[in-house]
Amino acid sequence: MLHSQKFTTAFADAGTAPRTLVEGAYLQLRRDIIEGRLAPREKLRVEHLKEQYQVGAGTLREALALLVSDALVIGEGQRGFHVAPISLADIEDITRTRVLLETEALRQSIQAGDDEWEAGLIAAFHKLGKTEEKLGSRARHHIREWEERNRDFHEALISACDSRWLRYLIGLLYRQSERYRHLAISAPSSVRDVHSEHAQICEAALARDVKRANKALEQHIRLTFESIRRLLPELGAEAAQP
Repeated sequence: MLHSQKFTTAFADAGTAPRTLVEGAYLQLRRDIIEGRLAPREKLRVEHLKEQYQVGAGTLREALALLVSDALVIGEGQRGFHVAPISLADIEDITRTRVLLETEALRQSIQAGDDEWEAGLIAAFHKLGKTEEKLGSRARHHIREWEERNRDFHEALISACDSRWLRYLIGLLYRQSERYRHLAISAPSSVRDVHSEHAQICEAALARDVKRANKALEQHIRLTFESIRRLLPELGAEAAQP
């Protein structure tokens, strides 16, 4: 996968049909890091991973290099690769930056959005709501389905923003926060009316009320951080900078 093609894969999931072997390995590795099957700081040994992911060593190294550019993997020259650590300082920084970028992208999207944008947003919200009804079971397949629908909803919100760089950077940050959010949503103590939060954002966006929509979006992102912040100590995350 060329670096230029990553503009279209920031929000893509491992279920997306890959265009190349490198892209397929990249998407699978990214999902396994985000969902915690490859743990923070875990050593990524090419000789082991090539068997697990059924690709050659060269393909795997290219995929890992792309993950380095996503800041999900750290490369140390001749010492190889390992999964990036997690920390409270990291998710706090991600949260602040997401608020800045996503509220600007939503502003542009509301102002530029047409009937097709509205229809796409309504459809994404409807599908997300159907999944949220099932999320109480905490079953892994329900969590994964919710993450996919949640990702689609957030992408639909900003889909009318015409800045590919803004959408790309938001996609990268979304994946970083998804890694932390997966820990939070899997924890039994995590209780929020997330559906209501999404509804407020959607209603304000469709009403073309930029100020109200951005306030609801910012609150939604920051509440996610607060949920993660409360859980990080019990999940054994580091409190220092990665």
